[in-house]
Amino acid sequence: MADRCLLTIHAHPDDEASKGAPTVARYGREGVRTVLVCATGGEAGDILNPAMDRAEVRDRLTEVRAEELAASASAIGFDEVIMLGYRDSGMPDTPPNRHPEAFANVPFLAAVERLVGIIRTQRPDVIITYADDQQGYQHPDHLRVHDITLPAFDLAGVAAAFPDSGAPWVPKKLYYSMWSRRRMLATHMKMQELELESPFDERWFSRPSMDHRLTTRIDIHETFSVRSDALLAHRTQVDPESPFWFGLPDDIAREVYPYEDYILARTRVATVEPEHDLFAGIP
Repeated sequence: MADRCLLTIHAHPDDEASKGAPTVARYGREGVRTVLVCATGGEAGDILNPAMDRAEVRDRLTEVRAEELAASASAIGFDEVIMLGYRDSGMPDTPPNRHPEAFANVPFLAAVERLVGIIRTQRPDVIITYADDQQGYQHPDHLRVHDITLPAFDLAGVAAAFPDSGAPWVPKKLYYSMWSRRRMLATHMKMQELELESPFDERWFSRPSMDHRLTTRIDIHETFSVRSDALLAHRTQVDPESPFWFGLPDDIAREVYPYEDYILARTRVATVEPEHDLFAGIP
């Protein structure tokens, strides 16, 4: 697989750790070149780990988050990290969201062209982005990542589109990452069995399930712990005592649900569902 490439597109530092890290690590170990595109620097994020909520950290949060991203990407094994170069938009109705250089506010086609240029340079076979249904977390930057990825996937191979942004390249498949109901329920039930505090309450299970759209399940048993290693690299964003991320020890969690789930959103090759390989059908 040495000539194959997997490209993942995320909104902020730490998203690459929480969504798909074991999948990327697995393919990297199999010889696939792996590339991370991160849209923003996470400048507007809060410090979520109380132990890191200190003046010297707050004063240089942008630099700290860049350092954390580098450590996380190293833990995952990304071959290259590319910053899309936009400001964190923050949440709606906050000052960062009104900044003219915020990712959510930059001209849409300019952002698409920037991503098209990266796709044409990196030449990925497979691209992973966020789903079209983000009811659980409607951060403007996550919504914008989804919105620019679809036209970038469609137009990267069209010579007449953005002719100054490199030679055309046709990526073969586009996936949406997802947290399946099946995964949440399996984790929740195991935590209850062990009398541990489950983070999955009625608020989680009241969300509409997308399991009926699941097309692809990737076995991550061998790389499962990469997620925890990458998350812990984001010291400002992840509390190591968090029951959400670490309530179920990795050695148990990998037996409960040793998979990551995806929705095949676009494909230019024939494939058979359910899939167990992101590169299925690609010659």
